[in-house]
Amino acid sequence: MFDPSRDQVRQFFFDAWAKFRAGRPLTDLEAMATGHIGRHPEYHAVLEQPERYREREWPPESGETNPFLHLSMHLSIGEQLSIDQPPGVKTRYLALAERLGDEHAAQHAVMDCLAEMVWRAQRDNLPPDGTAYLLCLERKCLS
Repeated sequence: MFDPSRDQVRQFFFDAWAKFRAGRPLTDLEAMATGHIGRHPEYHAVLEQPERYREREWPPESGETNPFLHLSMHLSIGEQLSIDQPPGVKTRYLALAERLGDEHAAQHAVMDCLAEMVWRAQRDNLPPDGTAYLLCLERKCLS
């Protein structure tokens, strides 16, 4: 299992963005990452200044989104969709994308449910609840 450290994740995004901007060949994962980065211009300045942002913290109470966490969640959702895990996530995502008319907005809706599932698992010291995750997505499909 791949379990990178915080610093490794951040370096991956810094490197992928630098390679993309320089027009150098990207790995498949880097191409996916830079696709998400491209849809988030608010993160470009962060990724172009590794010396300034490598150690920065984004506590929830600051009201700012951690760009590395956000981009990592996009990659996680992409992986979930590619293997339909938990089973049914892809169907619900496609329904959200259809309803919202925008795949990126649908990813953000999925991200809300993913973040809630992870938060509850950490808070309750339990494994992630895939059933609750899918129910959250179902509610988003209907709202």
